[in-house]
Amino acid sequence: MAMMRLRREDPRVVGSFRLHRRLGAGGMGVVYLGSDRRGQRVALKVIRPDLAEDQEFRSRFAREVSAARRIRGGCTARLVAADLDADRPWFATQYVPGPSLHDKVAEEGPLSAAEVASVGAALSEGLVAVHEAGVVHRDLKPSNILLSPKGPRIIDFGIAWATGASTLTHVGTAVGSPGFLAPEQVRGVAVTPATDVFSLGATLAYAATADSPFGQGSSEVMLYRVVHEEAHLYGVPDALAPLVRACLAKDPEDRPSTLQLSMRLKEIAAREAQGLIESRPPAQRERGGHEAPTGRLTERYTERAVERGPQSRTPGAPGPSGPSAGSRPQAPRSGSSAARTGGSRPPAPRGPARTGSRQNDRPRPTSGGLRPANPRLLRQRLIVFVVVTIIVALGIAAAQQL
Repeated sequence: MAMMRLRREDPRVVGSFRLHRRLGAGGMGVVYLGSDRRGQRVALKVIRPDLAEDQEFRSRFAREVSAARRIRGGCTARLVAADLDADRPWFATQYVPGPSLHDKVAEEGPLSAAEVASVGAALSEGLVAVHEAGVVHRDLKPSNILLSPKGPRIIDFGIAWATGASTLTHVGTAVGSPGFLAPEQVRGVAVTPATDVFSLGATLAYAATADSPFGQGSSEVMLYRVVHEEAHLYGVPDALAPLVRACLAKDPEDRPSTLQLSMRLKEIAAREAQGLIESRPPAQRERGGHEAPTGRLTERYTERAVERGPQSRTPGAPGPSGPSAGSRPQAPRSGSSAARTGGSRPPAPRGPARTGSRQNDRPRPTSGGLRPANPRLLRQRLIVFVVVTIIVALGIAAAQQL
């Protein structure tokens, strides 16, 4: 979220919060970034002076702030504090870091079907908690949805009204944004939870196409289209288009409930995510933790071949590059049967060596790399040592006699 320096006319302290930056301004007032003495950061909205003088607005605002305190759920920005009796009423909500859905799509383009469904499922679940508290948001739109590291968050409940309330009809106090308002809001009749479902459908269409489903134009043109024309869903993925169209039904009774919407979007998100995994090449699926069975069998076969080496092949069976691939060819010894016949030397028989063979006479290396002593060689060395000792002793005795 973009931040701007405080202006000269902006307050520096509101209630127990110190203000640091401007976060934005809207039809109701200015939103600031503030913090309390403990360092907790909040988004604090100060109501416009002209609205502060409207007693009807103050009474309704007081009821809705009271209702907003009852909202529980991880998909909303929690209300922290409010002062409804101040010269300019204000309220503070938990500060949510991260870009808005509007800015995300404007900068990076439309989201994928899986991303749209995932965001929509979280928002629908959040609206369930909002509606259970008896509150209708009334201004759900891409700029009022923040994409935090922990998931999407619904913000700006300052213009939310209780279920069954009508719109404000005074000039300058119309609530909502053209292109995301429900038809009943434009007509000025009572709002219901289905009103937020319509706005959520328009928001999901924007996330998938980077445009409002009712196009662009003046406020009057947009409001007319919302009431009398069907939404344009060109570019909305086929997996989402039927559900989004149901949300944008003109009659509130024809729209799905937030609970039905949450469950359906979760199914679509899971299916689309699985489709993305299956569309990846096998190597990418293995790196992502989805190992292909054929790749696992090939890997095991390769490891066994490396460990056993070329000697593990069946005698006479050709290797990958011929009879003795990977080994150095040996010339046949003169006088051997191979030399006389002109053929190649037959491979050595596998298994234990036969009794009396030359291989059995050779000392075998031990695990420590030293060969065991040969008894025959030890006897020969002992005889030589004794003879030499006797000769030396006789020589010394003969020398002393002289």
